[in-house]
Amino acid sequence: MMRHTSRPILSLIALAAALMTSACGADMAPRELLDARDAYNKAQAGPASQFALAELETAKQSLQEAESAFQEGDEQMTRDLAYIAERKAQLAHASGDFHQANEDRQAAIRAREEARELYQRDTEKKLTAAQRALEETARQKEEARKQAQMTGAELEAEKQRRLAAEKKAAAALASLEQLAKVKEEARGVVITLSGGVLFATGEHQLMPIAMSKLDEVAKALQDQGYKKIVVEGHTDSRGSDSRNMELSRLRAEAVRSHLVSRGVESDKITAVGIGEARPVAQNTTAEGRANNRRVEIIVEPDR
Repeated sequence: MMRHTSRPILSLIALAAALMTSACGADMAPRELLDARDAYNKAQAGPASQFALAELETAKQSLQEAESAFQEGDEQMTRDLAYIAERKAQLAHASGDFHQANEDRQAAIRAREEARELYQRDTEKKLTAAQRALEETARQKEEARKQAQMTGAELEAEKQRRLAAEKKAAAALASLEQLAKVKEEARGVVITLSGGVLFATGEHQLMPIAMSKLDEVAKALQDQGYKKIVVEGHTDSRGSDSRNMELSRLRAEAVRSHLVSRGVESDKITAVGIGEARPVAQNTTAEGRANNRRVEIIVEPDR
């Protein structure tokens, strides 16, 4: 006894058969069409999409014509049109590659030119810097040479000035020796003037002849040059110590005042009274006391 198949099952079988037929039809596209599709996809994914748009569009149209022929079931027409579409896609792909290669070549040329220009500018910059360094070295050498010449000339000039100053100081010292007793000690050049020539007995006012002598002393001091001058007044032992100290101070100040009035700088000369404290001879004789009554001018030379 035969069993009848139900209608729903028959419908499912028919649908499955239709789907299988459709799938088989899709998979049975000619090799030429498959190659054309692949060629177009490669062209579209490559440089042709940027550099060969017209050729790519022509290939697309040819592929669409082949696809239409395939849908209509014309196998030979599909093969022929697919072959043409493949060639046009290959042409578009080749054109894109060509333009891309040309663009790359131009970019390489530009990069090379830029590198050459950069190298040239860098080289010129280095050459300019080297030239400036050489010029600066030459300038410094010339300055050093001029400085050396100037230094030599200055040294010679300074030597001549020193010799002239020493000669002037020697002449001034010789002039002083004619006016007073002069000797060099550890404390400086000591000029000793007799109190009897400078002052009357018991007085501290300068006598006219003393002023004349001190004028010449002032000139000689200025010619010789000095850093510091100390005027010391000394007496003999007659009279009280306080009176002798006061008299010696007044006499030292009188000499200082006269020297300042004749051009000796006031801030470089001081006066001090010593009294009878530093005798240079015995006070028991008239000659000894005369030697003790004196004014000493101690000069620290300017050298």
